[in-house]
Amino acid sequence: MSTDTVPNDHPDDATAILRPGRTEEASAGTMTSTTTDAAPRRRGYGALWVSVPREFAFLILTMPIAILGLTVLSSVFFTGLGLIFLVFGIFIVVAALFIARGFGTLELVRLQWAGRREVKRPAWDRADRDQGFWRTLFAPFIDGHYWLYFLHGLVINPIVSVVTWSLTVAWTSVALGGTTGWIWQRYIPDDGREVWLSEVVLDWLLPGEGVNIDPQVAEPIFEFIVGLIFLATLPFVYRGLTLLHDVIARGMLGAWRSEALEVEVAQLAASRGAAVQAEDASLRRLERDIHDGPQQRLVRLQMDLATIERRLEQDPDSAKVLVGEARDQAREALDELRALSRGFAPPILQDRGLAAALESLASRSPVPVIVEVDLADGALPAPIERNAYFLAAELLTNAAKHAGATSIRLRVGTRDEGAAGHWIDVWVTDNGHGGAVVTPGHGLSGLDERVQGLRGLLVIDSPAGGPTTIGAHVPYVPLAASDAV
Repeated sequence: MSTDTVPNDHPDDATAILRPGRTEEASAGTMTSTTTDAAPRRRGYGALWVSVPREFAFLILTMPIAILGLTVLSSVFFTGLGLIFLVFGIFIVVAALFIARGFGTLELVRLQWAGRREVKRPAWDRADRDQGFWRTLFAPFIDGHYWLYFLHGLVINPIVSVVTWSLTVAWTSVALGGTTGWIWQRYIPDDGREVWLSEVVLDWLLPGEGVNIDPQVAEPIFEFIVGLIFLATLPFVYRGLTLLHDVIARGMLGAWRSEALEVEVAQLAASRGAAVQAEDASLRRLERDIHDGPQQRLVRLQMDLATIERRLEQDPDSAKVLVGEARDQAREALDELRALSRGFAPPILQDRGLAAALESLASRSPVPVIVEVDLADGALPAPIERNAYFLAAELLTNAAKHAGATSIRLRVGTRDEGAAGHWIDVWVTDNGHGGAVVTPGHGLSGLDERVQGLRGLLVIDSPAGGPTTIGAHVPYVPLAASDAV
């Protein structure tokens, strides 16, 4: 047995440490890892200019799309409203709400394409709403998100889009026209022109001074200066107008915080239910193991002692033999009780920590085990250490009993995922025949329930012929942080 330090990357591994947030793929038996951002975003005035093409495309297309949405929504909705007394008008109104959802989703996609942070969308296809065809069809009537999308597409977006589109066109025209006017204005006849903006501004800035400058010279210079000012401020205007649409979209088209809380409550309820089931299964198994093991030996020990008591005077030699057998029965019962207790919280775990406990666990395995431990600095919470030990013990036991393996690798490590929190990973890999699956009522099913109760994830990769890799990933709060709370 050996205790090694696990590096952050294992290119030779069949799997990579699972990252939080990829539970769908992992639950299907595929172990993946997310990628981090390739590079930090650029900041400053130059970064604003980098976003100008995308923001301009977003803003210039906003009003046509908004007017199209207004036309389609008003036509469909009010047609359905007028025909609602004929019953099928209800279906037309529902269609209008779905169309509003489509235009709202398009707005969110366009904002994300323009460089804005993704807006979390409502959960349209929640499982608790799947209550038959008719209830699903008329769900928009009772879903506030549909009506907010409809209000956005029919009223808010057209009004805001007219303002932002007009400002975009005006600002862009002044910026481009002012900075390039000295090139093309010479070809435009200005005979009879009576109002020169340069003269108006000079008279306003220097009243009564009587500054005489040829307007043919002053006008291009004035327009060029104004064009430069508008061109320099163009990125700020585009960013501000895009942010206005972004703020409105987040308020009207995004998911509500109450929905996130609802999902979290549902997850907590599911985790609690899984924890209760896992604990019940563990207690039942403990009861069965005690009944089939130590209890039977103690019953036999009691019978042997009664027999010894009867034969002690009449047949001392036979009683002496029975005493030896009773002593063996007591020792075996004690060994079984110790083995059962080690599956929960052995003394070495409390005295010397998780690493030493795992090393001791591996030394008792009938199959050779390579132990690799990479724990973060600082002590883990005691419940996390106990659960990690229990998971490792169960996985090693399953591999030794059912995999037909000749070698097992146990790897336990912690990782800090930043906003995703801290995680402890327990990996067990064997070279057995593979084919491990979660079967209700069996060992891996109980482990899966226990991990779910800890709000974690159990990942199984066990193709036929092996090897088998099983990973348990459990979130935890570091000891220092939990003490602070």
